[in-house]
Amino acid sequence: MTSISDIFAEAVRELAGNRSDGQAAAECRSPAQARQAKVDEAVIGRAAAAALGVAWEESLAQRPVSHAFLEAVPIAFARRHALVGLAGENGCLTVALADLAAWPQLGTLAKVLGRAVVPLVAPREEILRTINAAYQEQSGQAQRVIQELDQDELGRELASAAGGGRSEDLLDVAARAPVIKLVNSLLFEAVKRRASDVHVQPTEDRLMVRLRVDGVLYDVFEPPKALQEEVVSRIKVMGGMNIAERRLAQDGRATVQVGDRVVDLRIATLPTSFGERAVIRLLDKSARLYRLGELGMPPAVLEATRRLVHHDHGILLVTGPTGSGKSTTLYAALQEINSKALNALTLEDPIEYRLDGISQTQVNERKGMTFAGGLRHVLRQDPDIIMVGEIRDGETARMAIQSALTGHLVLSTLHTNDAAGAVSRMLDLGAEPYLLASCLLGVLAQRLVRRVCVACREQYVPTGEDRLRWNLGEAEALPPALFRGAGCDACMGTGYRERIGVFELLTVSEPIRELILARAKSSTIKAEAVAHGMTTLRGDGLAKAADGVTTMDEVVRVTARQEF
Repeated sequence: MTSISDIFAEAVRELAGNRSDGQAAAECRSPAQARQAKVDEAVIGRAAAAALGVAWEESLAQRPVSHAFLEAVPIAFARRHALVGLAGENGCLTVALADLAAWPQLGTLAKVLGRAVVPLVAPREEILRTINAAYQEQSGQAQRVIQELDQDELGRELASAAGGGRSEDLLDVAARAPVIKLVNSLLFEAVKRRASDVHVQPTEDRLMVRLRVDGVLYDVFEPPKALQEEVVSRIKVMGGMNIAERRLAQDGRATVQVGDRVVDLRIATLPTSFGERAVIRLLDKSARLYRLGELGMPPAVLEATRRLVHHDHGILLVTGPTGSGKSTTLYAALQEINSKALNALTLEDPIEYRLDGISQTQVNERKGMTFAGGLRHVLRQDPDIIMVGEIRDGETARMAIQSALTGHLVLSTLHTNDAAGAVSRMLDLGAEPYLLASCLLGVLAQRLVRRVCVACREQYVPTGEDRLRWNLGEAEALPPALFRGAGCDACMGTGYRERIGVFELLTVSEPIRELILARAKSSTIKAEAVAHGMTTLRGDGLAKAADGVTTMDEVVRVTARQEF
């Protein structure tokens, strides 16, 4: 009687033929042997379908995943065995598997789900893609876990923790399955909603979980107050922090995987009067890097920025408050550089994204690797371009200027309100005016505004009260109609989805250079730049509001401190 292994080997031989290295494909009697012989995955899958006598499907894009499968089967099990349940007919469950290895698991699935299983075979990559997409689409996990904890498990867990007179074991408390499930679900929801930060904030009688989405904080979940210490302890365990120390602030980091996305977590805790609070910064390492042309720069600003980036020496500064997208702009600028012809190095704190062909160094002040000290070492690496994550002190400012004067292009950031303020800030840090004037190429100031949600965008006519609320001057003209978001599921009812930059670029011309030498005030430098055609942050924001990209409320929110 012909065995499944014989049928599999025969199918592989027919589909793959003899290999070029002389090893016959027919020798592969199992998927493991076939992979070791470097047989194509599609051949392995088709051979498995032939051996099992089931259908082969090249794509699962049009096949919805079974909700019962998602509810009952953990994603780790589905990934490990490369199988996924699809919606079937007549109460059956169709299960797509990648090869023979997952065949024994079909009986387990039939018992767990209480229904008949109909198998088919599909490419492994297609199954894993379907698994990741389906589990990421699940919504409301965190709230469901909170409700389950509150109703069913919370009482038993707390009684168990307090009963028996046993001493408190914080590691055991943090490792309890319900708490792990709750924290993982909170992080899952944060990634799903594109949050940049998760705030676990205790108050006198509540525990709030807030998410920062597109730069704005939202109250999203309210776990039971009784779980406050367990939740914070679990977060500290993830970050490799000391969970027994609750009186001092701590920092930690971790890496988690959500589907096919890898997310770095930067965790910080702080003791407060109502207990420890924790903030988790999420850095999606699988997020793509942006090009300069995708950031929202006006054409003139984009052209001038590209011209500045291609200078062989000098300093280009990017300014703005924390979270205004400065690092994203620097990464985009570095991608404009030909890394094969030029030697580019970076000093960052932290390294947020990896860049091909560019050497990146992590600053660690605790171990003595500061921006200034690291810059000295970088200069010995024969660099053409140096990116310094931030100019924080006078020593770094002087080293950056010296680097620019000795034939290097230096890209860095500063925390100032506008482009002209960067000049005053550098002078305040101890830079000599004649050196700064000779090496500064330009300053790009930026903010991030939320985009109007295209799914619920509507047009309206602004009233006189609107103009009064926005504090618009007579010279700031608006079109007769603007746009705003009504709120929908796609934008979580906010009317906004994703963000775009507003920019002002101060290029150092001869008149600006003379003002730097004279230590002129930033307002004087700004007035001179505007007189020669510089578009301000507010001006760029008004243009984007007029085009329906954002709203006037957003423009006013991020440029309220600007002087026009």
